[in-house]
Amino acid sequence: MFALLLTPQQFALANKSNGGGKLVYVVPVEKEVERGLESFMERVSKEAVEEGAHHIIFEIDTPGGRVDAAGHIATLLQDLEIETTSFIINDALSAGSYIALNTDNIYMKPHATMGASGVITGDGNAADKKAQSAWIAKMGEAAESKGRDPLYAIAMADKEIDLPEYSAKKGDFLTLGAKNALEVNYAEGIVQNRTELLHELGLSNATIVETEPTLAEEVARFLTNPVVVPILLSIASLGLVVELYSPGFGVPGTMGLIALVLFFYGHVVAGLAGLEAVILLITGIALIIAEFFVAGGIVGLLGVGAVIGSLFLSGASVTHMAFSIGIAFLVAIIASIILFKSIGMEKGLFRHIILKDSTKTELGYVAHTNRLELIGLEGKTLTALRPSGVAVFQDEHLDVISEGTFIDKDKPVKIVKIEGIRVVVREKG
Repeated sequence: MFALLLTPQQFALANKSNGGGKLVYVVPVEKEVERGLESFMERVSKEAVEEGAHHIIFEIDTPGGRVDAAGHIATLLQDLEIETTSFIINDALSAGSYIALNTDNIYMKPHATMGASGVITGDGNAADKKAQSAWIAKMGEAAESKGRDPLYAIAMADKEIDLPEYSAKKGDFLTLGAKNALEVNYAEGIVQNRTELLHELGLSNATIVETEPTLAEEVARFLTNPVVVPILLSIASLGLVVELYSPGFGVPGTMGLIALVLFFYGHVVAGLAGLEAVILLITGIALIIAEFFVAGGIVGLLGVGAVIGSLFLSGASVTHMAFSIGIAFLVAIIASIILFKSIGMEKGLFRHIILKDSTKTELGYVAHTNRLELIGLEGKTLTALRPSGVAVFQDEHLDVISEGTFIDKDKPVKIVKIEGIRVVVREKG
């Protein structure tokens, strides 16, 4: 048995070659790529820089997501002076592949894949040609910026490129497995786990800092999901509409208010909504409440406009926010029609702002004095009635009208009906 004796200098050199004394941050890139993930990656990258980290490893397993969020993450990665490595654990598809291409090194597990990076809109259709062209260019630039052949990155986003040797026929987006990625220099190596990866990077003895999203960031990622946003806004609008038809402030209004608060909470934590959006929201709500005490409707319209403006200021995408608000309005309109037909406007807040009284005689509302006591009195015409004229009854001159027949002057008449200001008479025969 032999013992290997090292001088202190040799030991220090060996320790350094294995990453001894170095600090490595490990950052999970999981689930969908959206602005919440961007916020999390920005936070941990800043922390890594402040703590003097030597390397950042991004462990990727994502089906992709928002192009705009991926673009912001790419800018963040390109600006980092710390060496970065993508470790693709399972899939780095779509926006996930773009993130990987913007790191210095890429390592993959044996079964991992990357690619299939076409731009798909929220309704599942391909984006317009302008958006696709911009995305294809970005994919190629990302690969080229790290010394990789841009052809394969472009093929991941462009169906028209034919690479049959990698099972990418014309009409299909390129997806590279680990072996193919290694062959075209899109991966520096294939490893089974993080331990092997650290060994390959010469960081076996490095201090590892594992990062995780905070609870607030996890909640924000969920609340800013493109699918969740229209649901939250629909709940908010539905709660408001139902509350208008409900007596007092109850469950519907509370649900709507909570949904609106959750929307802004998630977007504030994700860094999408600033103080100006919150102030605009509060101003809008105040104006809507003031509408119940100020006549005219202008204040209420200004309030609604302020709330909608705050939503647009908070959104990651104007197009998606317009889509989400449109869905919420549609839900509100349908709910209003159903509630109006089934409940009417007799309950809820509407009862305070809608005039329900009518000027009915039964309720004591009259436009003049109804002299019903005149019915049955007899008198004489002072003028001919054609059919209206003047008659005298107990020394009182009255404007009268016949039942439709001509009555000559100085004829005896009798009051038979009072219709408002009309005094109807009939000739006595």
